Amino acid sequence: MSEENLARKLGMMQKTFHAPDGGTLNYCMRKTGNPGDPSGAALLMFLHGAGERGMENHRQLVHCAADLVEFCEAEQIKAVLLFPQCPPEKMWIHASWSLPEHTISTEPTPELKHALELLESTLTEENCDPERVYISGISMGSFGTWDALSRRPELFAGAIAICGGGDVHQAPKLTEIPIRVFHGEVDSAVMVKRSRDMVKAIQAAGGTKVFYTEYPGVNHNSWTQTYADHENLRWLFSQRRKNCGRI
Repeated sequence: MSEENLARKLGMMQKTFHAPDGGTLNYCMRKTGNPGDPSGAALLMFLHGAGERGMENHRQLVHCAADLVEFCEAEQIKAVLLFPQCPPEKMWIHASWSLPEHTISTEPTPELKHALELLESTLTEENCDPERVYISGISMGSFGTWDALSRRPELFAGAIAICGGGDVHQAPKLTEIPIRVFHGEVDSAVMVKRSRDMVKAIQAAGGTKVFYTEYPGVNHNSWTQTYADHENLRWLFSQRRKNCGRI
């Protein structure tokens, strides 16, 4: 099945976000669950990897989107799922994924800035539950996930970060966020130490809500089995962030 057909199969709305600074970001959106349910919907933003960059607004659905949609529909979870697409040659963060470590930039990349603005706009426009805002990403998107968590820790109720890494000096900000981290033991694209280091840094800062799974003998694709395991998704959507007002 082509990527374009996948967008249709999954019932995606293909849209463009117009940011306050004049920039734009293509994204797909899917609503799941019973629309008649009066409760606010959960809100999840998924950040794709480097191979899914583009402008056609459907390649970002290749990995994990079907698992997310099928899970939410099967479990009757009222949710809004966002799949922004990073343009060609751009990145969710300023640092390369091949580095053994990096320091977070003063400002986010325009692409991550617009993605966060999209998330906040959707939270309000779709009347989502501010206690149930989630983020997840794979590879380059996992770096974006760590970056977003570090910049806006008060926003997220939970996260799944797969084969990426962040700035370990941001760990004290992340101790209260439930995070599940996954990485393949023999990843040849992103050093496994990136995930190990983030988990250790959060734990050293007093965090008890971060959980790490390392897949023995697995290379870069550690996302397929992670998202296929519905227990991981069930865990994510069960998280709630208390005492958070609408932003």
